[in-house]
Amino acid sequence: MNNENWFSKEAISDRLTRICEPHVHSFFRANMFHVVGKDADLVIDFGMGLADLGCALDIPSGKPVLAVATHVHVDHVGSFHEFEIRLGHKAEAEAFALMPDADTLADYFRTQPDALTGVPPTGLTPEAYTISTAPLTTILAENDFIDIGDACYTVLHLPGHSPGSIGLLDQRTGEFFSGDAIYEGGLVDDLPGCSIEAYKVTMTRLSELDVDIVHGGHGVMFGKDRLHEIAVRYLASKEG
Repeated sequence: MNNENWFSKEAISDRLTRICEPHVHSFFRANMFHVVGKDADLVIDFGMGLADLGCALDIPSGKPVLAVATHVHVDHVGSFHEFEIRLGHKAEAEAFALMPDADTLADYFRTQPDALTGVPPTGLTPEAYTISTAPLTTILAENDFIDIGDACYTVLHLPGHSPGSIGLLDQRTGEFFSGDAIYEGGLVDDLPGCSIEAYKVTMTRLSELDVDIVHGGHGVMFGKDRLHEIAVRYLASKEG
């Protein structure tokens, strides 16, 4: 399969494209986002790294690209190394530099039955899968800003799914990229590195967050009411 056919792309607006890998097992089929900015483009999350993501994006030669990983799990960092300017949370800085299985959970992918439904452009099999290291060039923390000229995103630290999980919120427009902190689908809080207690704090915060639209790390986009509903339902499930 060639590089172009490996990815699917959906234009959400004239400045935002959602990318995913339809031939990857649904559990690992994460959303990637490309935001076109005036001064720089923003790429959020990087799939499995089984094809050349950079070549699949329509970014003018020479334009700066800010690559932000919402967390260090295997389905979000595969192509992170392709980009020169790499941003992620300080809690996972060492993990980005080393990409150990204990943090990326890549071993879960290697042993997943039916991990792929097609042969990727790299030719890699799940059994031989590895992640290239991608040391951060900028370390993020709560309330940092990512400015692309005509949009500015506030970094929200949202641990629970992983120690360094973050979201990006444009407070002017209410556009929120939530990574795997919250999304439409079964939330995961029982893998190594997850913390239910931290997740409860994050969900309490998200249950009150003022947003307009949410772009999750998996699944479809949704609005503020659904964001609050998912967060409250999670909290209720952990009572007692």
